[in-house]
Amino acid sequence: MRSQRVWDLVIPLKPLGLAKSRLAATAGDDLRPGLALAFAQDTVAAVLACAVVRGVCVVTDDPLAATELSALGARIVPDAPAAGLNAALAHGARAVRSERPGAAVAALNADLPALRPAELESVLGSAAEAERAFLADAAGIGTTLLTASGGVPLAPAFGGPSRARHRASGAREITLPGVDSVRRDVDTADDLRAAIALGVGPRTATAVTALRA
Repeated sequence: MRSQRVWDLVIPLKPLGLAKSRLAATAGDDLRPGLALAFAQDTVAAVLACAVVRGVCVVTDDPLAATELSALGARIVPDAPAAGLNAALAHGARAVRSERPGAAVAALNADLPALRPAELESVLGSAAEAERAFLADAAGIGTTLLTASGGVPLAPAFGGPSRARHRASGAREITLPGVDSVRRDVDTADDLRAAIALGVGPRTATAVTALRA
C-alpha cells in the first residue's frame, strides 16, 4: 500500500509586474499581471483542496498577490533572500520547518491553472515513497514539483533543464500516468492553450475571457 503522508507546499511567485513575461505578446502588459495572479490563485486553491496537503506557504513580495492568496488560506512569506527562485524555495521550506520541524515539504510552480487536487494527491502519494522526488513538466525538460521528506533538505534546482539536475541530485523521478494537470505549467501561449484544453480553474477562465474581449 502506498505511504500516507501530509505535506506542506511551498509556492514561489514573482512580483506580478515581472511574471509571465513570455505571455506579453498574448496578454500585453496590461492584462499579463492579472493572468499571472489568476494562475497562482487557481493553483493555490487546488492545492488547498488536496486531501494530503496541510498548508501552503507562498513566497512573494507582491502586495496584491499576498492579499489575494492569503484570503484563500495561504501563509505568505516575504522573499527575504531576494536571490532568485531556488533561494526563495529554500527560504520557504525553512519557514515551514521553523514552525513544523520535520515537516514533509514540496515545492510547486505557481502557474498550474488546470491543477486537479486528486492528481496532486496521486503525485504526492508516489513521492512519499522516496526521501526526495520530482515531477517533470509537460515538456519533459523542467520540473513542476519537488518533494523532500521530513528532515531531508529540499535542495531545489529549478529553472531551465531542471529535470536533469534534479535527477542528478539523487531525487527520484515520478512517472505516474494520468497526472497531466500537475505537469502543465504555463509560460507560453501554446502552454496556455494546452491548459485550457485540460480545463483551467475559474479565475484563469475569467482572465482568459478578458484576453478575448
